[in-house]
Formats: sequence, C-alpha cells, structure tokens
Amino acid sequence: MSQGPRSGLAAVSSALLAMSRHLEVRDVLKTIVASARELLDAQYAALGVPDDHGGFAQFVVDGVTDAQWKAIGPLPRQHGILAAMLQEEKAERLADVRTDPRFGGWPSAHPDMSDFLGLPIRDGDETIGALFLANKRCARPEGGCGFTEEDEELLSILAQHAAIALTNARLYERSRELTIAEERSRLAHELHDAVSQKLFSLRLTAQAAAALVDRDPSRAKGELQQVAALAAEATEELRAAVVELRPAALDEDGLLATLRTQIQVLDRAHDARVTFAAGGFRALPAAQEEALLRVAQEALHNALRHSGAEHVDVTVNRRGGGAVLRVTDDGGGFDPHLTRRAGRHLGLVSMRDRASGVGGTLTVESAPGKGTTIEMEVPGG
Repeated sequence: MSQGPRSGLAAVSSALLAMSRHLEVRDVLKTIVASARELLDAQYAALGVPDDHGGFAQFVVDGVTDAQWKAIGPLPRQHGILAAMLQEEKAERLADVRTDPRFGGWPSAHPDMSDFLGLPIRDGDETIGALFLANKRCARPEGGCGFTEEDEELLSILAQHAAIALTNARLYERSRELTIAEERSRLAHELHDAVSQKLFSLRLTAQAAAALVDRDPSRAKGELQQVAALAAEATEELRAAVVELRPAALDEDGLLATLRTQIQVLDRAHDARVTFAAGGFRALPAAQEEALLRVAQEALHNALRHSGAEHVDVTVNRRGGGAVLRVTDDGGGFDPHLTRRAGRHLGLVSMRDRASGVGGTLTVESAPGKGTTIEMEVPGG
C-alpha cells in the first residue's frame, strides 16, 4: 500500500479477480497464497486447510522452491502459532516468531523466518484455513515488526474474499462429484439394459438348442453357435461396463481419449450408430475440457434416448486457440422455441450454463423431422 491508494486498490482488485478466476480448490489455494505474498510484499506465504486429526489436509506455500519443500518433509501439525490462529480465531502479528513462547521450532531444512503475520480464514462459524506471511521486504523499525496494521487490515480483506473463493471452489468440486456419480449411474443403467437383453436372448437360444438336440441335431448345432456368439457379445458388454464405471479418466487421459472410450461403449449399448472424430485439437484448461465432456454426454443422452436417431456423430476440432464440439443426430428433431416455451428443455439450460461458465457459447439447430445439431465453442486458455 506504500505505493499510494490508487495503486494499492488496483493491486487488491487484481488479487480478488485472480482468486475468482479458478474453480479447482488447489488452484484457488495457490492463487490466494501467491496474491497475499505479492500484495503485502513478503518473502514467504502459506495457507493450510485443517483436517479433523490435528494436521492439515492441504498446505500450500509460495516463496519456497520445490526442492526446499521436499526437504522440509511432512505437512506441519496444528500446533504453536498455527494452532493459535485456528483455535483463537484472531490475527497474529509478531516482530519475531522465533521468540514467541508458543514457537516450537521447525525442520532443519525450513527457511529462516522472523516477522510474521497470520490470520484464520473463516466461513461463517467455521475456520476453513490459516493464512500467514513471513519476512516483510522492508526496513524494520527497531525491535518492531515489518508488517503494519494496514497490512493486517489488507490481509483481513483478502481472507474474507479467500473464504468466498474457497467455499465456491469446494461447492464446484462437490457438484462435479455428484455429476460424475449421476453420469456413472446412468451409464450403468444403460449397460445393464444392454447386457440383460443379450443374456435373455442367450437363454432363449440355449433352450431352443436343447429342444432340438434329439430331433434336429444340425439345427441344434446352429443354435449353439448362436449361443456362443451371444455369450461373446455379453462378455464384451460386461467388459465395457467395468471400463466405463471406473472413476472418470479425464484428468489422466484427456478429453479426446475419454470421449472416444465413452462413445465406443454407447455405440455397443444402443441400436443407433455412434461415431467420433477429432482433428487438430490441443489440450485445453481442465474446466473447459470438463464442460465440453459434460455437454457431449448430455447431448448424446438426448439423442440416444429421445430422438429415435439411427446415427449420432460427435466431432471435436480446433478453432483458433480453442475448440468446437458438435453432436449431430438424424433423429426426429424438435422446435427449440416451442420446447423452451413448454418448459421442456432437454438439458439445454444446463448445457448453456456449462458453456457460459467457461467463456464458451452453445448453439442448437433443430427442426421437426430434421435431426439436431448441438455445437459448443470454447475460446481456449
């Protein structure tokens, strides 16, 4: 803040915008810590999210190299100054943390710290984190702390917004978990139906073969061959179920591989032909890839469950620095305007929300008897 009110306000604004830009909890934590360290011109910053066992579920630092962090060792426990911030729910501003009676030392590889400013991050009555800074980059008054009351007020403002950003990120991740669970449940139902049909056919064919063994061995042989074919198909469906019901592989495999796997499963599970093609695509930010995946899944669900389509084609292609997803079917189509007025959105509202949530756009082209094309474009990172 020493640069003047205008530059100080701009710095706070930049920090708050940076925190609100991320949806993943880990990204939010990193941004809070980096913003706090830069805003208050400290050498070190850290943020700990407490667990229920006297330690920290997550602990993010800024100003410490990866090699230093690895050498420091396990995550800290909730003791000393950290415990005070979490339990007493007040700010701590110290001239030298090492002389405080609550100081319990630190690992040998830990960087040396002196002046200290920390405070809890609160969401209502719950303490959801502890944010602290060390080693203010300034001339310290004799025997005093480099951090000022103004710094404390500024960090308090940052912590309040950090609580909002962190809570929103947690809600987003929880929503995503529920969406994944719902999607897995839906796919399990579809695969169950497909496998059940195969097994029912296999049972009837086996009964027919048994009835023909004595009076028409040649026909019985043909029926047994059909039994073998149906058993092979059922095995493939079960294998697909095992693969598909694993945890979502988007983070590990990327958008294209995840989509390709799911579309192969849907192609086997439905009478309609489902195809996938991609061209010139490059990796996008995680939030955008997830939004593209969820929109593709919703559009595929509509096409396979409601449209009566014989063919459904999914493509993902590069467009500028981003990408465009298209899901096209040759089904019965609908009037988007009438559907909206009737209150039957076929998931269009959620798809538009997903698109706009990552800076993208969604367009729907459809008419009765003309099939449907859903296109989502995202600008890239």
